[in-house]
Amino acid sequence: MSANEDQEMELEALRSIYEGDESFRELSPVSFQYRIGENGDPKAFLIEISWTETYPQTPPIISMNAFFNNTISPAVKQSILAKLQEAVEVNLGTAMTYTLFEFAKDNKEQFMENHHPINSTTSVSNIISVETPNIAPSSKKKDKKEQLSKAQKRKLADKTDHKGELPRGWNWVDVVKHLSKTGSKDDE
Repeated sequence: MSANEDQEMELEALRSIYEGDESFRELSPVSFQYRIGENGDPKAFLIEISWTETYPQTPPIISMNAFFNNTISPAVKQSILAKLQEAVEVNLGTAMTYTLFEFAKDNKEQFMENHHPINSTTSVSNIISVETPNIAPSSKKKDKKEQLSKAQKRKLADKTDHKGELPRGWNWVDVVKHLSKTGSKDDE
């Protein structure tokens, strides 16, 4: 089987296994996140696995750079990644995304034994919560206006490129109309 066929089969398997699992998130057909631990658990962490073109013959890219992991020290992250890399080497050549997520779930306590939460995020949230009462009425109004329906989000996504920017020339018709109106006044 080719790498693409292996990836398609593994993608189908992952979708069926993790259907309805709130810890699993498919970022793209070749990139996945899994939260190890419950929401609110101080020892919970997020693993992101991205497949390369030749995966599973070559190792996937494993990352813990998600914002969710900001309270985890770099040393603990490196330790977890090193243990996951060992599991990658053992499973090289086979579909391993599910295996890696399960390995992380089974060894969560061992992975996080040296974890001591970094308090920088808690101090920031305390500052934000102290300042919030002063501007609460105006922020509530803004939140209601900024919420978009699924259809509105889809339309916006269809109009923009992957960076969220409108394509070049999207407003040329408006510019031409404007110039034709202003140009006709100059001619008179």
